[in-house]
Amino acid sequence: MIQRCHKWRQKRKQYIDQARQTSDEIERERLLQAAEHYGRIVNAEQEKIDSSRGANDKIPDVPPESVDSSEDEEIPLPDFIENLK
Repeated sequence: MIQRCHKWRQKRKQYIDQARQTSDEIERERLLQAAEHYGRIVNAEQEKIDSSRGANDKIPDVPPESVDSSEDEEIPLPDFIENLK
């Protein structure tokens, strides 16, 4: 389970990196949606991993300031999406 989770995190990061490098807004949105999909998969899998661990096996929570946020860096939405509101 943990290996699959790691693989999906890498795939998510790959899509986010590709989205940052593309100039085509439609392609960027497609890549960001794919990254979001993998993010949801990772969250669901992580919940399974956490629930299968015993109380003594749990990893302590890491404070947010010490977590590497390069993977979760927010990418601004393209203009056409922001104008849909």
